[in-house]
Amino acid sequence: MDQNKELEKKIKRLREDYKIIFGSEEGQRVLEDISIRCHERTTTFSKDNSHETAFLEGQRSIFLFIKAMLKSK
Repeated sequence: MDQNKELEKKIKRLREDYKIIFGSEEGQRVLEDISIRCHERTTTFSKDNSHETAFLEGQRSIFLFIKAMLKSK
């Protein structure tokens, strides 16, 4: 159980770090740039190239992870 508590503390600290970094005005601008570059609001599907679709979806996945870390828990 101690290992689980340590992991929970680490995740909580990391989540707080994300909020500090992206909570500033500068961080919000960077987050918006990442949103655009990682295709948050556009399709990642490429009808001609499944590898490109997978690559773009990987980028989008990272952005969605960052957004999830910024949500309050």
